[in-house]
Amino acid sequence: MRKQFDNELNKLNKDLIEMGHLVETAIENMIDSFKHQDKALAKEIIANDRIINDKERSIESRAFRLILTQQPIATDLRNVTTALKIVTDLERIGDQAADIADILLHFDGEHLYRTVEHIPKIAKKAKIMVHEAIDAFIQKDLATAKIVIEMDDEIDRLFQEVKQEVVEILQENREKADYCIDFLMIAKYLEKIGDHAVNICEWLEFNRTGTLNEQRLI
Repeated sequence: MRKQFDNELNKLNKDLIEMGHLVETAIENMIDSFKHQDKALAKEIIANDRIINDKERSIESRAFRLILTQQPIATDLRNVTTALKIVTDLERIGDQAADIADILLHFDGEHLYRTVEHIPKIAKKAKIMVHEAIDAFIQKDLATAKIVIEMDDEIDRLFQEVKQEVVEILQENREKADYCIDFLMIAKYLEKIGDHAVNICEWLEFNRTGTLNEQRLI
């Protein structure tokens, strides 16, 4: 029974790693689509989000089977619970990359990637946070996880900078109101991606210690 449980848990972790790579690719493609105004790539991101969603359902199914058939306790239960939590954050990151791609499909005319100076910066930071969070989970690296959590203050600061830039654009040209709304939505989605990266790191901490936000759970 123990060997069977370990085999299933290994498969669960492999599926999580695969989903993490799918999500990283979605973010990279989203940034490229925005940078180059590549609408074909934006459509590909939206289409591929279904693959991420299917992977989420597959992982959830495997995790629930483990709980129901193996009745894990202590560390084993933490491993399965962590998988269920992290898969939710990964799926939402994929959704937000697809949501940004959907906005990009409606951009037309002038090149918009650098219209708001801090959007490329917040996109880069979000990409780094997701990559480092996934890598920390794979390596079970709490030190890296803590660094990612600390990055969240920077991404929040960048979001405030974006809001200020958007206000200045509106003051100069009211005709860009629709674009400004889109810029704010993109920045907010990117900020949320950073939040989900933080969540992944916090669930890694729970996995290793049984503690979440300084509260003992298991």
